[in-house]
Order: sequence, then C-alpha cells, then structure tokens
Amino acid sequence: MTTPTPELSFIVTCYFEEKSIEEFHARLSRTVQPLGRSFEIVMVNDGSTDGTFAKLEGFFESDSRVTTVIDLYRNAGQVAAMTAGITHARGDAMIFMDSDLQLDPEELPLLLDEFDRGYDIVSGVRRERHDSTFRTVSSRLANVVMRRVSGHPLTDFGCTYKIYDARLLRAFEFGPFKTFRTAYVFARAKRVKEVSITHHERRYGRSGWNFRKLFAFYMDHLVGLSERPFQFLSVAFLLLAFVLGLRLVLAWTLQITILPEVTPGLILNVLVAGVLLVLGVLCLIGEYVMRNFLVLQRYPAYIIRQIRQKAQPAGGPRPGSE
Repeated sequence: MTTPTPELSFIVTCYFEEKSIEEFHARLSRTVQPLGRSFEIVMVNDGSTDGTFAKLEGFFESDSRVTTVIDLYRNAGQVAAMTAGITHARGDAMIFMDSDLQLDPEELPLLLDEFDRGYDIVSGVRRERHDSTFRTVSSRLANVVMRRVSGHPLTDFGCTYKIYDARLLRAFEFGPFKTFRTAYVFARAKRVKEVSITHHERRYGRSGWNFRKLFAFYMDHLVGLSERPFQFLSVAFLLLAFVLGLRLVLAWTLQITILPEVTPGLILNVLVAGVLLVLGVLCLIGEYVMRNFLVLQRYPAYIIRQIRQKAQPAGGPRPGSE
C-alpha cells in the first residue's frame, strides 16, 4: 500500500541556525498538527559549519514528518537551498519558511486560509521590517525589478514565507542547473495574494545574504528583462533618429528649426550620456552571455553532500482520502 501524497510540503532552509532550529521545529509542529492536514517537512542545511545539520539529523530520526534532510557542500545561497528542497518535496502545495524565527510559524493559518480560496500563490508581506537599512533599501530596489518581471504588483517579493501550488514549481523542472526564480514563477501564476505578517529582529545566527549575493540576485532577474529593455532602447533610439532627421529636413525647407543652437556643452553631455548608456548595455549583454556560458558548461549552483530521505511521505492520509 502506497502512502498518499502529503497535502503540504514545508521547505525549510537553514544557515547557521543551531541555536534557533529546535525552537522553530517545535513551534512549527505545534502549529501544523491541529490543522488536520497531511504534511511533510524538508529541511536543507545551506553549508552551515556549526551544529545545524546534526540537529536536522536528530529531527529526521525522531520525527516521522521530517521526511528529508539535505546537507549542501558549501553555502550556495538561499535560492539554491530552496531549489534543493523543491526537487525532493512531494506535497500538493509547497510552503517556504525561514528557520531564523524572524517570521512566526504560528501565522501559517493566515496564509493557508487565503490559499484555500483558490489562489495559486500566497505570499507574506512584512509590514514592519526589522532589518538593516542596507537590506531594506536593497529589497525595495529588487521589488521594482521583480514587479516588472512577474507582472504582479506585490510589495514584498523578498519575504520567504510563501505557499505555492506545487504544479507551478514542478513545471519549471528546477534543479542544480536551473535554480528557483521567484518572479518567473509569479509570472506564470494567475491568482496571487499578499497577507500581512509579523517580522522580528534576528536573535540568532547570521543572514546568508551579502552584497555579492544580492547583486547576483538582481542580475538574475534583470537579465530576465533583457528583451524589454532592448525593445525600449530600440524605440528610444529610433525616436531620436527621427527627431534628428526631422531637424535636418526642416532646416533645408522651412524657417522652423528644432534645437536652433547646438552648443559644445550640449554635445559633450550627449556624448558622455551616450557612452555611459552603451557601456551599461554592453555590461548587460556580457552578463547575459556569461550566464549562457555557465549553463552550457553545466556548472551546478549547488551540490548535495549528504541526503537522508524516508522511503515514503509521512504525516498520514489527507482528510477524505481514506
């Protein structure tokens, strides 16, 4: 007899969470158990060198609902860790959660209530953030790009606390050579919803996000916009060429002129702006070419050092499946 597929898969990423992971696991279990839903927990250690993975192995041995624990060779970033979790999750819905206790597991019913209304994705939104100015400003800039990519006017794409219809995620066939991209999944979803949640200051561990990873994250999504910026630039340059041609025609035929006086200062400003624009476009093209090169070289975004996985999903049958 095959154990039914769990209704919910919790994908939990961990980075130096030795001090917080036990409290997180206990609070998550207390929150989910009364809901009467079948579930599994997939936990990924993103290259932590403290006792985080040992704690995860302890959960694997003592809790039948922890069906998979994964240890990555090195810190590959939260996106890569989430991807590793996606590839081993079996549920009908996938729920992403951080284990640093900045977000409350107890607020899960707020998201589930909306998801049960038929939404494809339900996302938490941190109304009062307790992060550094650098993180907050960077997040706002990222949201601008991700709104353009996804086509959805969300305010907090960076909040990990999200519920996805698993069919959306599996359709992309994510893995070490094609990592999870939030905005791209949102772009294929029709019904999305944001739910206000509580955000706390970090008590333990340290964030895995730094300037290098944030920059790479932005470029991943900016490259995804490559077609639209080039179309915009093409239209802009064609309009400028049209205005220049119109100026020449008018100068030959009529007394009306556009920009009757072209000063050396104007020419210099236009040249500098043009050079900077060309350099920016070349950098964007170079980033696009390099990423294509890495894809062709089959360079994995993450490598699994160790994985422990139960043979079948746990958590009991879904209500009404018996």
